[in-house]
Amino acid sequence: MPPLPKKKHSRGRRGKRASHLGLKRISVSKCSHCGNAIRPHRACPKCGYYNGREILVVESSEVV
Repeated sequence: MPPLPKKKHSRGRRGKRASHLGLKRISVSKCSHCGNAIRPHRACPKCGYYNGREILVVESSEVV
């Protein structure tokens, strides 16, 4: 037979274990080319620039 726990784990003990499972806040930075809000280390979907270079070709590019 498999081993079974002798006592029920308390709510506090269960909560301490589950405390690392919560959602994390998404970090947002500003595009250096157009100023649009983007996630870090990703190409801007609005202008297609990343790290000062054009990576994606965006059809309707409105360059500021």
